[in-house]
Amino acid sequence: MGRSDQRRIVEIDRGLFLVRYATAEDEEQPPKVTVAPDVGSDSEIEFVLHPDHDAAVLWQPGSCVVVRATTPGRLAVDVVPLRQNGSAAASIRIEPLTQGRRASVTGQPRRDDDRTDVLSGVRVLGHIASIGDVMVDAGKWLAGPAAPSRIEGISIEWPNKPEEIDLLYSIKTARPQTISGRTVALGTFAGTRGKALPIVGITLEMSGPTAANFQFDIEALFLGSPAVRRIGTRIALSGPTSREPLVGLRIAIESPGATMGLQPSPSTSRLGNTASRVRVFRSRARQDQSAAP
Repeated sequence: MGRSDQRRIVEIDRGLFLVRYATAEDEEQPPKVTVAPDVGSDSEIEFVLHPDHDAAVLWQPGSCVVVRATTPGRLAVDVVPLRQNGSAAASIRIEPLTQGRRASVTGQPRRDDDRTDVLSGVRVLGHIASIGDVMVDAGKWLAGPAAPSRIEGISIEWPNKPEEIDLLYSIKTARPQTISGRTVALGTFAGTRGKALPIVGITLEMSGPTAANFQFDIEALFLGSPAVRRIGTRIALSGPTSREPLVGLRIAIESPGATMGLQPSPSTSRLGNTASRVRVFRSRARQDQSAAP
């Protein structure tokens, strides 16, 4: 890429997204915006194009293209000036698309303000070394920073889970076990009891027609490492070497609401269930770059 060119890598979850060319600094000759799967995401991402076009290229503000991701992947967004030393200042907005929610069993559509009731009752059971089974409400720590202790197994309960959502999870044990890496359904215990085998990795995933209305908010503490937090519909966590025991876990399920802010890093941002704006900016007089939500 040339000196004036810009690139941003955006991680997206499974779903349908609209990539919209929002604004450009140079309105007379706006830069060209090309959207493509990043390396390794070719098989997961495809584009829905206008019949008169054969590539995901946006030529001016107001244009857009639809992205379909069958699994989480990465998009490469390139912005290239159309003239030498031209501006590569542009704002590209990425918005999740949805076909709505299926009506509930009673035939009445679920309102957004009913989501609080849907989320009530979520609890997490953890088997903690030298303590035994401990049950906590969603958003509360099992062991954790105040009382770190090795967690050997977990189970998640969500009594009001919508029928259209599938929630699965798996754990990895410190030594080979039949349960290690096995994906289990909601309410199933994953792990061991009384074998002194701590969890060293955990993966959780939500899928289904209405999964976009909810997301995990998870913090995990691995021995000798700072706590890490992840938000999304699919989360995988482990320590720096993937061998550190899990000594604290906080699991919450929440509704992200209509719009949430996104703080991308200088080269990579994450897009799950909320709209994101990817700004690529290099004015004629300034040769550095920045990214802002």
